[in-house]
Amino acid sequence: MSKRPFAALVLGFCLIVMGCDAGNRPDPTPRATPGIAAGQIINPVSRSFADTWADPSVIRGVDGWWYVYATSDPLRAGGAPALGHVAKTRDWQHWTYVGPLLTSENMPDWISPAAGLWAPDVRRIGDRYVLYFAVTETALNAGKDDSAIGVATAPSPVGPWTVKPEPLVPPHSDGHDGWFSTIDPTGFTDVDGTHYLYWGSYRGGIFAARTAPDGLSLATKPVQVAHSDRYEAPYVVKHGDQYYLMASSANCCAGPSTGYSVFAGRGQSPLGPFLDADGTAMTKSNSGGSIVVTQNGNKWIGVGHNAVFTDSSGQDYLLYHALDRVRPWLGEAGGINRRPLLVDRLEWIDGWPMVNGGAGPSDTPSSAPLTASLLGGEPWNASSQFTNAHPVDAGGVNQAMRIEGERVVSRKRLPADDVRLEVDVLPKDSISVELADDVSVEVDADSGVLRARRDSWTGSTEFPKDGSWRTLVVTIQGPQLRVALRPAGSSDASASLVSPKGRQFEGGPVKISGHGVVTNVVAARTHSIHDDRAPQPTPVGTPQRVDLVAAVSGSNVEWSWIRRPSGVHTKGGAIVWPVTDGDLAGEGASGGLLLRDPPEGDWIAQVKVGLDLGLDTVRNYQQAGMVVINGDDDFIRLGAVAVEGTRIVEYGREITDADRFRSYGGAVVGRPAGVTWLRVAHHVDHGGEHLYRSALSHDGRHWTWGATWTMSSASRPRIGLYAGGGENPAVEAHFSDLIFVNESWPS
Repeated sequence: MSKRPFAALVLGFCLIVMGCDAGNRPDPTPRATPGIAAGQIINPVSRSFADTWADPSVIRGVDGWWYVYATSDPLRAGGAPALGHVAKTRDWQHWTYVGPLLTSENMPDWISPAAGLWAPDVRRIGDRYVLYFAVTETALNAGKDDSAIGVATAPSPVGPWTVKPEPLVPPHSDGHDGWFSTIDPTGFTDVDGTHYLYWGSYRGGIFAARTAPDGLSLATKPVQVAHSDRYEAPYVVKHGDQYYLMASSANCCAGPSTGYSVFAGRGQSPLGPFLDADGTAMTKSNSGGSIVVTQNGNKWIGVGHNAVFTDSSGQDYLLYHALDRVRPWLGEAGGINRRPLLVDRLEWIDGWPMVNGGAGPSDTPSSAPLTASLLGGEPWNASSQFTNAHPVDAGGVNQAMRIEGERVVSRKRLPADDVRLEVDVLPKDSISVELADDVSVEVDADSGVLRARRDSWTGSTEFPKDGSWRTLVVTIQGPQLRVALRPAGSSDASASLVSPKGRQFEGGPVKISGHGVVTNVVAARTHSIHDDRAPQPTPVGTPQRVDLVAAVSGSNVEWSWIRRPSGVHTKGGAIVWPVTDGDLAGEGASGGLLLRDPPEGDWIAQVKVGLDLGLDTVRNYQQAGMVVINGDDDFIRLGAVAVEGTRIVEYGREITDADRFRSYGGAVVGRPAGVTWLRVAHHVDHGGEHLYRSALSHDGRHWTWGATWTMSSASRPRIGLYAGGGENPAVEAHFSDLIFVNESWPS
């Protein structure tokens, strides 16, 4: 770990000031990525309108557009920052840049003129849209970096926004002369209509609180849901009966060594506690967290700060930013990081969210999120899909359809297949929806009850009468019927019903009756469920065990020391290595190394590391593990490390570019134990580039595979062991069971 905390890296690389230039003007022409086939996307999806689109969020408006938002960075190299950005798309292939989110004219006096606007998040609450955003500096206190959360309202997803005249979450003092990071807000609405706000970062941790019904003030005292120094950029979804907190870890903005990744924990309440797959809480010093997405060795690194949305087929997607490791800077090295917008499939495997089943970010064409309807016409112009329909301007939607007692029938029939239907409904209106003669669903707004029938089965559940547009979702998958009612345009929690097994759907028209206004009627075949994990590197053949006594003593000439620390010795066949101040990162590398040339071909190196880092106390930056090194300014290291009050297994990278700009960053693989097994898997790709994948285990049998770093084909790295980072308190690292084994790298 670099001798700079995560927060310093984040603020140092990301801080910008407000402004706007011609490069941020609205562009009314929808633009697509050239050369990509219809129905497909390729990352980054933002390339047609922006070089960078950091800290993204998303909502589908009741007008049928998908709106995505971003932090203040300039859209293009050489441009000026703006007060946030908004773009829109109908199909995730053709994009329109709408313009800056806010202007200096509607910013209240409590926000410093020098502040940047970060991480905007938009929700629909009641009859309006609510914008949560962070500012990097206020005018409320002396000094800088007193970040805070603001809130604004608007009649549409693009404004005009009215900003509340005081912060929703004010600056949070650290009790000394500084401030905790009050940034990265995100909202969430539970099944009962209760609204929550989450925010926070490495300095201070992630917090959550229930808001007032209008979402404009906090109704409860904040509670901490993730540990300081480990997580930022929270995002919450409900899947099944569990609440999932997703959050990003490691540095967001270190150029070519950025290792940002997304982790998740789950719990029984929107306020946690959130536990990972091992049952470890995200609030602990050795924080829990199961990997959602991390870099995989293709062009993308620093994958993080996510949101979630669901397409018309029911497929979930992760929206997030990343860096191209070959073009990580928006301008000059060390300046603003170039973080474009990525979209990838989010699968739920064994109850855990994983991007592309654990394969990580994609850099080749993939199917676009589905927005077209089997009913034909335009989903946002519902009357184009139905007979006897009455188009109307209502609820802020100019192409809605009014139902006036008479049943309207779709012009096209649904196929005899697994299907999913979405309908947006005005909050005061009651409608009934029938799928052929098999299924009927009623939204009773007067009583706040959702009812469903299939064959002889009936069910009902209550939903909150909160005055907001709702999305009715009816899914027939095999013999099962699922019905849900959620806030329109979001993936938040929903009132839901599930039928027992029934007969297969035989197809037929969609019929809507009642009294009310509907829009965004979309029917689609349900998505295919992918529940297999992506393959991981696999040991092959007989491991070759290293004689560590011979390696330390020098009698095994394959091994050699660089800057051998005093006091290193062997005991019982293991290495005992006193941890000193020596470190590899930064100028004047002083850390000791025990190295050898690696085997030929594809291989895995594995070692057992014992290092007592304690808990909760600050022991910066004591660490021990394995290293792959091509020189003091070009190395990869995997080890257990103490960072401020947290403990992590970090997969660090230091690299120096052609202009001699050096950067250090790292990805987090997971949490260490008193004894942790580490693996580095090596592969040479078709271009000769070296790929190194990380893994950890707490028992030597069950492995968590993490991030991948690369080295050029021209490099001649060595591999070995290291320890260092701080000599207080006195502690020894113990290395044992070092092996090398051939490996099968997944294709």
